[in-house]
Order: sequence, then structure tokens, then C-alpha cells
Amino acid sequence: MYTKELLESIKKVEAAREKNVALEPRRMTAEEKETLLRTYHPDYKEGEFAVLSIGPNKGEKVPTELAALLQGNSRVDPAEIDLENPDYDVDVLIIGGGGAGTSAAIEADNAGAKVMIVTKLRMGDANTMMAEGGIQAADKENDSPAIHYLDAFGGGHFAAKPELLYRLVTEAPEAIQWLNNLGVEFDKAPDGTMITTHGGGTSRKRMHAAKDYSGAEIMRTLRDEVLNREIPVVDFTAAIELILDEKGQAAGAVLLNMETKEILVARAKTVIIATGGAGRLHYQGFPTSNHYGATADGLVLAYRAGAKLLYADTLQYHPTGAAYPEQIFGALVTEKVRSLGAKLINVDGEAFMHPLETRDVSAASIIRECSDRGKGVKTPQGYAVWLDTPMIEIKGGPGTIEKRIPAMMRMFGKYDIDIRKQPILVYPTLHYQNGGIDINRECESGVPNLFVAGEAVGGIHGRNRLMGNSLLDIIVFGRNAGKSAAARAQDTTTGALSLEHVSAFQAERSAAGLSDETVSPKLLPDYRRKK
Repeated sequence: MYTKELLESIKKVEAAREKNVALEPRRMTAEEKETLLRTYHPDYKEGEFAVLSIGPNKGEKVPTELAALLQGNSRVDPAEIDLENPDYDVDVLIIGGGGAGTSAAIEADNAGAKVMIVTKLRMGDANTMMAEGGIQAADKENDSPAIHYLDAFGGGHFAAKPELLYRLVTEAPEAIQWLNNLGVEFDKAPDGTMITTHGGGTSRKRMHAAKDYSGAEIMRTLRDEVLNREIPVVDFTAAIELILDEKGQAAGAVLLNMETKEILVARAKTVIIATGGAGRLHYQGFPTSNHYGATADGLVLAYRAGAKLLYADTLQYHPTGAAYPEQIFGALVTEKVRSLGAKLINVDGEAFMHPLETRDVSAASIIRECSDRGKGVKTPQGYAVWLDTPMIEIKGGPGTIEKRIPAMMRMFGKYDIDIRKQPILVYPTLHYQNGGIDINRECESGVPNLFVAGEAVGGIHGRNRLMGNSLLDIIVFGRNAGKSAAARAQDTTTGALSLEHVSAFQAERSAAGLSDETVSPKLLPDYRRKK
């Protein structure tokens, strides 16, 4: 599938392979990393951010595309919504059917709450399903939650909320056991010991995986558990506005059937937002590894209801998105490829960075090679660098790739690229929403009875996330959100339902002179050709 020009470029990679396998590029100093990020990372690119004019984060900057949605017009006219006769009435309403939402549903159900999941696509259509590399947990003799904490805190530029990160790392070993007991088929040695590997920014091998389809295996297990418990799931139905009660508590949501466009009302004692990320907004024109529905809906709904956001100006651009062929442009190439021994190589055949730097540093390094240094490999879509996958079998022996990253081998094999024998082309892809809704230790936002879990949360990881901590946070905080929401529901009496906050937000828009016609939440990306 490679063009003649790319095959010529590969010869330089092959010629330097023996030297590069033995070479261990040095890690950057803290000062070098800071300079690199400020110069090349998209989070620092001027002109790509807007200052919010209204709402709880007024005066703060967020990506331009997100600002338009946060300050957009509601999809509903409050006067036209019948709140007196709800279509659904539950204790805990969960918005989102990915790993966080299903984990929350299982625990809320365990607590005896009447639970319902609404999801705009299908249960499992989520970034959880797309995750490949693994899930972190410090459960080996040479590791500890304290070391895990230090790795993650430093990797997030010391910006994580300590109480959230503490909960993440201390509850990680139990999360692995919970998943294992539910039936997740983790990679294990013949004696039953879980096989673990390194990830970028980790000082210990604590990455638990199911080959390179870890997220799909976790999602399969959680989905089956929800179905076996007969927890109601309303699919192809999007939440388009939160409902508050007369006391200002979250009390349900206005729903839109994505097929019939019917408007429905769900009343609830507590609400959990588990709507995932924002990759399909394609910030700065980047491709994305995210699933089709990742359009930041939860942030929009919570913001309009009065919830504050945290670190909404920072995104994670995974350093290794597929850059060739065009059919898989932006698809995730798991960090596990580098943890198994592959290195990033420029057009001159040089290994230009340590393969396991943190993701933001790695992404910025690749962008630097392809821009100022002029050492990118020219592709039909732009510039990229080589990820020298044959190194894996030189280090680990024949069969390592098929055993440890079979999905990756199949993805490229469809285009006649054998990653056991040929390197692959990669470039950063929009991968993760570092920022999100600000929550406390019990997963509650600033809006009473509104809980949040998963990628829609801000503050767990700080301003950058280490590999494997996202699959971990959907389990830890999904479970805790479910427990907290169920417990709160027991002591909650819902007052008269209201959409007054929607009208108030619209008035605030007008007062600020916002007159654009943007409607939010976005719900789905628009890939129609523009004339």
C-alpha cells in the first residue's frame, strides 16, 4: 500500500534500525519539556481559543469550537416543554452509555436505586470501546498507590485535584479486581498473574491489558452486566437540556429521540453525566481517535445549568494517530506499541526522542520534527514520522506483535502493511478531553444532585493524562458516582420541575450581545461537503 516515495523513505529507517534499537535517547529535562510544549503543543497555539462572555467560567479561555457551544442557543423552548407529565420517573438518571455510565448504573443498581441509562447512540458507542493499551493499577510488589500518584501528578503538570487523584490511585487495585470478577479477560501468565507493562511517564510496569483491545473487552463485560441486570437503557436518545427543580437541584433531563425527533421528559432524584469527550469537534482541524458521538454534550448541559468547568482549555493530542493510509487517518495507534519497543523515527532515520515521554511531550516533539526541523515524512495528507514497529520483534522475538497487539496488526494488514516487517506513519490525533466539569470527592458538581463521571470530569488528571488512567477513572469514578447518586436519591424529594435556568441563560446571552445562531449541544458531527 505504500507509495514508491514512502518505500524509499523506509530504506533509511531500515538502514539505521540496528543502531536505533540499541540507542536509548535521553529523557528531556523539565525546562526542555516546558519550552517544547509552549512552542509546539496545540494547547498553547494563539488564535485558537476564545474568552467566555457568560456563564460560571466567564472570563476564562476555552477552545473556539467549545466556546461557541457553551454559549450557544438551547435546543428547547422552555414554554413548549410539558414538565408536568414526565415520560420517565427514576431515582438515578444516567446520561451516557460508555464505561463510566455503565459502571455507575451497576453500582446504583447494587444500592437498590431505580436506574435508567439514556444514550444518544447505543450502549457501548463510546471512547471506552476505542481504548486499546490498558488500565493502570499499582498492585505489584515493587509498586504502590503512592508511586502511581507521583507519576500521574507529575505527568499532569502538578495540576490534578489531589483529592480526586488520591481516590483514583488508591482505589485502582480494587477496580482491577472488580473488573476481573465481572469477567474481563486480562492478559495473564500461566500461573494466573496479571501481565503488566510500562506506559509513557510511568516508573513501574502497572499497565493491565487485554491484548490491544482493552477498552472493548471492558465495555463488553460492563454492557453484559447491565443487560443481565435488566437495567433500562433508552438508546438513540440524547439529553438536550438538564431539568432543575424549584430548589435548584438536578431533577432530570429533556430528551430527544434521535430517529423520530420526539421530545421526552425524564424526572429523576439525581442525575449522572457520563457523556465522554469532545474529539468530534476537531479542535484546530485535528483528526481524532474518538467515537462518532464525542461532541462535549455533557459540558454544555452542565454549564447551562450553572456547573463550573475546570481546565477546559487543555486537550490531549495522542502522539501516535495513524497518518497513512487515508482510510484510517487519525485512528489510534496505541502507546503500547512504544512500550513494547517501537521507536519514533524521522525522515533521516533518526530516533529523535525517548519513546516513553508523556503524551503531550511526545506529541509536541513530533509536531516540531514535522514543522521547524523539516524532518517529517511527506504523505498525501501532510507530514508524519515513522513508528518503527519491526523493532518490537527484534526485542521481544518473533510472534510478539501478533500476541500482544493483534488488533493493530489487523488494522494495518487490511491495507497490505505488515507492521512486523514495515514501519508505520503516525502524527498526533485529538484523543482526550483533559478538562471538564469540576467535581468534589463524591463526584458531585456545583449543581446539587448533579454527579459526573468519566471523561466529562475535569481535574482528575490535571493538564495531561498518562496512558491507562482513563480506563481507570471511568471505573473508579463511575462506580463512585453511582454509589453517591443512589445514596443521595434516598434522601431527596424532588420539587416542581423547572427550565427557568435555560431562560435565564438565554437572557444572559442577549445581555452579553451574543447573537450568533449556534445551537447546542451539537449531538453529532457534520461531515457533509461544504459548497
